[in-house]
Amino acid sequence: MSNPQSLPRQSGEYQQELKKIQDKDFTHNWVSSSGFLFYLQIACIVAFVFGGCYMLYTKRFDKPSVKVQESSLYTPKYDSK
Repeated sequence: MSNPQSLPRQSGEYQQELKKIQDKDFTHNWVSSSGFLFYLQIACIVAFVFGGCYMLYTKRFDKPSVKVQESSLYTPKYDSK
């Protein structure tokens, strides 16, 4: 049988090791996980907005040069024959 005096010491060491692991674990530490998720959400929103703006900038409407008849201009030009 084991010595009853060694059980609390081993249990205490086990609890300390368990606490260290849980502090580092994402799912057990609510404060650090919520902060991480908040900043991850902000980074994703910024990335999507920047990506959307860049896409709109690269696919923007270019004004085409259209040939217009001279008689339909603002100041029309007519041939005098």
